Amino acid sequence: MNLPTWITFSRLLGVPFLLIFLYHPTPQSRWIALVIFLIAAGTDWLDGYLARKLNQVTDLGKFLDPLVDKLLVLAPFLALIELGQIPAWGVFLILAREFAIAGWRVNQPKITGANIWGKLKTVSQIIAISLLIAPLSESWQLAAMVAFWFAVALTLISGLLYVLPQQPEKVPSNAP
Repeated sequence: MNLPTWITFSRLLGVPFLLIFLYHPTPQSRWIALVIFLIAAGTDWLDGYLARKLNQVTDLGKFLDPLVDKLLVLAPFLALIELGQIPAWGVFLILAREFAIAGWRVNQPKITGANIWGKLKTVSQIIAISLLIAPLSESWQLAAMVAFWFAVALTLISGLLYVLPQQPEKVPSNAP
């Protein structure tokens, strides 16, 4: 395994600590959980950057990166359900999309990286989770829920766009 793949794998190490601190009801524990989450989420950008910069893009990295991303995102979402902050059916929609795309990708002849919609989906999920984890005042709860539902919608849209066949560009005809 190369350095970018090790960084991807290291993202998993933050998940248990994230959950431990998330389950403690103190503001300090929630801030620590947020920092852990943001550091782990930041490694998603770092591993991709290094893989391209060092010319170390691998099929293992293309497979492992979205898998680890799913675990990093779904773990806090599931904890937030248990803590009563978000509805289970919203997370179910995210989970269903992730399983469907993972299953679809397995049957593809070539492993492809995330498209722009998948990247936007990930960013929207990171923002939603960050707002939901942070021990912010009551006035931020609406913003956190709007971010959550926006992430759910973008997750579904990105999944649909990922599997739809791409229409080839039409070449203009010069025939008279």
